[in-house]
Amino acid sequence: MRWKKVLSIVALVCGVLVFLVALAFLTLDRWLYAALDPGPFDPSAAPPAPNYAEPSAWAALPTREDDADVSLPELPPLSPGAAKADVFFVHPTTSMAKRWNTPIDDPAVVQATARGATLIQASAFNACCAVYAPRYRQASGKAFVHPSPDGDRAVDLAYTDVAAAFDAFLERRGEGRPFLLASHSQGTVLAARLLREKIWGKPAGKHLVAAYLVGGPIHPATIGEDIPICASEDQWGCVVGWNARGPRYERNEYEFKDAPATGARICVNPLTWKNDGAAAPASQNQGALFFDTESPAVLPAFADAACQPDGNLWITQMGSLPARGPASGILLWTMGPDNYHPIEYQLFYVNLRKNAVRRVEAFQAAHASP
Repeated sequence: MRWKKVLSIVALVCGVLVFLVALAFLTLDRWLYAALDPGPFDPSAAPPAPNYAEPSAWAALPTREDDADVSLPELPPLSPGAAKADVFFVHPTTSMAKRWNTPIDDPAVVQATARGATLIQASAFNACCAVYAPRYRQASGKAFVHPSPDGDRAVDLAYTDVAAAFDAFLERRGEGRPFLLASHSQGTVLAARLLREKIWGKPAGKHLVAAYLVGGPIHPATIGEDIPICASEDQWGCVVGWNARGPRYERNEYEFKDAPATGARICVNPLTWKNDGAAAPASQNQGALFFDTESPAVLPAFADAACQPDGNLWITQMGSLPARGPASGILLWTMGPDNYHPIEYQLFYVNLRKNAVRRVEAFQAAHASP
């Protein structure tokens, strides 16, 4: 009888522990952000501003070899000197620091930016362009999923860096060269503001090929109603955007908060380059590519895509994801079922790469001297 009582107590304790662990996982989004809460915004605690005259303030530059130069034999890059266009790439959130803005020289952030941005995302543009990717004092992710006055101030600080980097980019590259604007996640929020405030309708805008604003809460109302949404594969002077999700997706605490009354997000299908709701089968996917795997390889017909009325890009068929390390797996799991935000570039990598080349060629043809 005594052993039965002991076993009952052990079973009860185990049951309670299982319940607590399950509860912790179910509420992970809440307690994680509570644990990383930076507290009140303090301007005096902000890291030093980057000096974009220094190469160390850039995650990628055409004047040196870096992760944006990675390639496969079947997807050769241009040498930076041969590129007739440039890309200004604004990287996503790569810091989990408990502070509103992160120093650009934090070793962990430098490494995470290389692996999680320039390697797997910015490299998609090295077949068309010389790649420029500034580091910036990125804002805490909490600023985007739980907006607040403190978070807004952190985002503003991050934007001042991106705007300064863009000015330095214009100085470095010289007059008259076409360029792409590209970004992901937090970088897309900042790049959309850059497009609105410093590019569209300004002198720099005359040389804009296209803006690839991927993985962010981007709407016509937030970028400007006069900026065209790309509707074909060779249109230039327009905006591309998508947020990859699937039928099981449900919003959680890690989703961007859209501004009120903004309507559906911009969705341009990266398999058709149209902004309609037509579904594109996986056979039109020329290849997913995950450079953060042990043996990167092009994975053709990896995922289908269709823009939904809410602006999300639905994926209903997808191949098996290759092993990409525990951190990548945890991130994808944390986002929730069918939320493909962390891999929005990789899923359509080859289509994106070839489309960037196509748009640059179309821009150059339209601006060729008679």
